[in-house]
Amino acid sequence: MNRGAPSLLTMMAELIALPSISSVNPDIDQGNRAVVERLGEWLLDLGFGVEIIALDGHTNKANLIATLGSGPGGLVLAGHTDTVPFDEGRWNSDPFALKEADNRLYGLGTCDMKGFFPLAIEAARGLTAKDLTQPLIILATADEESSMDGARQLVKLGRPKARYAVIGEPTGLRPVHMHKGMYMEVVRVVGQSGHSSDPSLGNNALEGMHEVLAELLLWRQELQAKHRNELFSVPVPTLNLGHIHGGDNANRICAHCELHFDLRPLPGMAIDALRSQIKQRLEQRLAGRGLALEIAPLIHGTPALHTPASANLVRVAERLTGHSSEAVAFGTEGPHLTELGMETIILGPGDIDQAHQPDEYLALDRIQPSVTLLKGLIKRFSQNGS
Repeated sequence: MNRGAPSLLTMMAELIALPSISSVNPDIDQGNRAVVERLGEWLLDLGFGVEIIALDGHTNKANLIATLGSGPGGLVLAGHTDTVPFDEGRWNSDPFALKEADNRLYGLGTCDMKGFFPLAIEAARGLTAKDLTQPLIILATADEESSMDGARQLVKLGRPKARYAVIGEPTGLRPVHMHKGMYMEVVRVVGQSGHSSDPSLGNNALEGMHEVLAELLLWRQELQAKHRNELFSVPVPTLNLGHIHGGDNANRICAHCELHFDLRPLPGMAIDALRSQIKQRLEQRLAGRGLALEIAPLIHGTPALHTPASANLVRVAERLTGHSSEAVAFGTEGPHLTELGMETIILGPGDIDQAHQPDEYLALDRIQPSVTLLKGLIKRFSQNGS
């Protein structure tokens, strides 16, 4: 029997109550299977065809593809079902219990971005396949906040197929057509320990890392002089030195030093080329010093997104929201959906300032405008066709 999905706030509360933290730290990493299964139950009741696809090598992590209607083209409403970890003791309420106060909905994932799914389902409520000229697809992914493996698996599978995609990440209901990419690297320098009273007894990895740091800062300066895009609030690529550790005692020559950094390239800067470039520069910088150098990805990295401002989806989103499209510094799964052949924008109800923060919330006055906006996009791209 078709019961229909619960009320919007009930859906929101149920999703927030299902922990789905993803992290590169395996001690706190969790699965999202319960979240996509709950979404699948609701979407089945609304007449969608539902497929849950386990991530390779995981039983507790999966993507969901829910489709209403059939045929080529159509619209994807997409989001990730995982959250970041939360700060124990810094929340004023239970992160896994939806709390309404001060005209806000508090809970882990309300803004980034479980809260998008009840809005998308509400916008689709009452539609049948007969109402659509092109399919409507609701896509829910795993591990966006850590490895992006959910989106990568979709690219490997070549699914879903559609013409347009809207990812409901927090943008304050302003369309985003461009964002920076991101990748993280680890650099390890290995030397030889020895007594600090005689430098000839060892080979100091910390001194080698000093050369690495100098080369990275020089490279950053060159990249920022060469690449610039004034559409971004920070118009240059950024390189952050985020973590360093080396040695164990002041009177021992340091044998091992490790650095983590992240780079956020502008559209047009290819991650593979950047990785190759810095590897070559660091190898040259340390040549002849007798130090071993290792450079490896901490995560695969995400390319920059650039959907042309003239694209049909961008123009329609601008008309529906009343805002010009923008560029942002944070990354999303957008480039992976672009790789699948879709015009892709980022457009969601939350504010990025609320993401990854204690007492994360979604403002109540964003709910109805979001549903109205999503209904407008569905009407334009799935009911009327493109």
